[in-house]
Amino acid sequence: MARSRPNFADRGAVLLVDKPAGVTSHDVVARLRHRYDAKAGHAGTLDPFATGLLIVLLGRPATREQSGFMAQPKTYRASARFGAVSTTGDPDGQITETGVVPGGALELRTGRIRQRPPAYSAIKVGGQRAYTRARRGESIVMPERIVDVHRFELLERVGERAELEIECSSGTYVRSLIADLGDAYCERLRRTRIGPFSVEEADEGTPLALADALARLRPPRN
Repeated sequence: MARSRPNFADRGAVLLVDKPAGVTSHDVVARLRHRYDAKAGHAGTLDPFATGLLIVLLGRPATREQSGFMAQPKTYRASARFGAVSTTGDPDGQITETGVVPGGALELRTGRIRQRPPAYSAIKVGGQRAYTRARRGESIVMPERIVDVHRFELLERVGERAELEIECSSGTYVRSLIADLGDAYCERLRRTRIGPFSVEEADEGTPLALADALARLRPPRN
């Protein structure tokens, strides 16, 4: 006897997904929308080259809470490669070798900073996605934004590569943080946490009840 699919229309649910490299966040949501036969959305995109935690919201009650999940701080592990630049800030762009590798300590800025997002991003400029205009060869001046970098830690540095861990506010572009270090681009990126949720909990076959997920976002006051 076939098992019936759970109905998320009335109560909603949350999926913690470990996104693989090479697929878009939209692809993941579309697959899970079909699997669970429910309205679905995500709470913060990951670039195709990136891996790690993607929160997928199932059912209208969950998608209505999207802004609360999206506002959570994010934690990333990133691999920076020095001595080269990328048109997209990641390995999917056109790579130009410069051979310029910064010596000495890296300036890892923290606190509230002004950041200019990369042209290859989903931000709308003039009513169109910036990446659409960039792919047409248009020159785009991206507006700066204020972001919070809570922690920017060097874990290891060997030759032209460095391993970094970054905890930051929603809307922060790690690609831009790394590009600001000099002639560098983000070679690998993995999101390990979104607020109280860890990628180690990821299991797309086991939905979390929306009420339980919201309780973790909004712990009781003392």
